[in-house]
This record gives sequence, C-alpha cells and structure tokens, in this order.
Amino acid sequence: MEVFKTVVLLTLMSVLFVWVGGMMGGTQGMMIALVLAGVMNFVSYFYSDQLVLRHYNAVPISRQDANGLYAIVERISQKANLPLPQVYIIPDSTPNAFATGRNPSHAAVAVTEGLLELLDDEEIEAVLAHELSHVRHYDILVGTIAATIAGAIGVIANMMQFGAMFGGSRENRPNPIVMIALAIILPLAAAVIQMAISRNREYMADEGAARLTEHPEWLQSALAKLSNYNRQSMVHEATPESAHMFIINPFSGKDISFASLFSTHPSTEDRIARLEELKLELKA
Repeated sequence: MEVFKTVVLLTLMSVLFVWVGGMMGGTQGMMIALVLAGVMNFVSYFYSDQLVLRHYNAVPISRQDANGLYAIVERISQKANLPLPQVYIIPDSTPNAFATGRNPSHAAVAVTEGLLELLDDEEIEAVLAHELSHVRHYDILVGTIAATIAGAIGVIANMMQFGAMFGGSRENRPNPIVMIALAIILPLAAAVIQMAISRNREYMADEGAARLTEHPEWLQSALAKLSNYNRQSMVHEATPESAHMFIINPFSGKDISFASLFSTHPSTEDRIARLEELKLELKA
C-alpha cells in the first residue's frame, strides 16, 4: 500500500511539473520540466530524508555521544523487531521529534534538545516508540516524500506568480489570471495531501507506541507536555511542508480558525482520549 502511495505521489508531481512547464514555456518548457521531474523523483526517493535532516541541522550521534538516548532507541528497536535506525539530535530548544527514511533499513529518528530536557526517560521512550511505530508501519517514506513534494509545489506556485507577471513563451503565453489562481490553489492542495496522509497515521503510531511500551500513560504524559510547550513556541526553521512529520504539529500555537481544517495532526485531546481507551483494553 505504501509503495502504491509513493508511486502515485511521484507520478502526480511529475505530471504537475510537466503541465506547468508547458504552460510557461510550450514544448521546450515541457521537456525541461520532464527532466526536472525525473531528477526530483530520484532525489525524493533516495535523498529526501537527508534533505529534511539537513534542513533542521540534525546531528548524528553514537552511543558514546548520548548513551541513555541510544540505549532507549536500541531497546525499542529490538521490541519492534526493527533494524537499529540512525539517531539524530536537533539543536533546538522546542521539544519535538520525527522519523524519516525510505524503509526500516534506511531509517532515522531525530529528537530536539528541548525534548530531552523536558521529558523524563519513560516519556522519551514513549515518543521514540511512536516514531519507530511509523518506521514499523512503513509510512516514513510517504511522509518524507510528501514533505519534498509539498516544497516542490511551493516552488511551482512561485513559478506561477512569476509567469503571471512576466508571461511565458510568445507562442504559448499563459493567462495571468489562471496563473495567479493556481498560485493560490496549489499550496492548499499540498496542505490537503499532507492532511490526508498524516492524521490517521498518528493514531496508528500512538497505538503502536502504547503496545510497545505497554504503558499508554507514558505517551499521554509526553503528548500533553509537548502540546502545551508547542502552543507557545515552535521548532526553529519549521516549515509547513514538513510539519506532518513531527509527533506534535510545530504550528499548533498558530493552528486556529480556518487553518485548523488543514492541520496535519489530530488534536492532542483526541489522541490522549484514544490512548485512555487503549489503556483500559490493555488492563483487561
């Protein structure tokens, strides 16, 4: 299923690039866009995880650098029957975390310095179990590629605005009104794609974490702390394109009124309530 989603996302991005290229540059524009789409697909599949990690200045660590954190990741990986992922720390005081990679054998988990300072060991274990559940469910590739595609759509929207102002080729000059309209619509389409991919997978990862640790209350406590903190601050350099990758929406403090319809995460209250139901089930 995840492979199918990946193929669909990459195909849609290719078609979009070629279409925009045709609108702005005719046949020549389409050919250039086709080459760019091919390069983007290759980079998205093989290097999108590294691009995201680099964007957040994530630093790879070993057991010698952070023995406690490394030991927790190792323990949860063994419980989940997963290869040990690469472990990264993001130099940011706002607590948050995400997983990335194209498959369990090429996975990485990243946590901010703020998360390590705010949460206790049990809560950190629950957060890491959540992220490794994403790895276990094979949804990290789709999530990471979605971040890259959302960024690409942003580039296309800017191209549309530029094309509306300066026009395309003489034989195929674009309609400026259509270009401006698409410049507005495309980012909304990217938000809808991310929302559709992200919301359900967060519930699944929460349940996976609760079953791995056998303590849903650990994740409940972690989510409450992270949500409260992220209402006041957000991860430095956080972008809407990659917001869906984090365990807590880094824009939750700004996520009000109409914008909440496009939130990439279910509400923390709903997630905690579902974990409460699971806690009763595990005790039964």
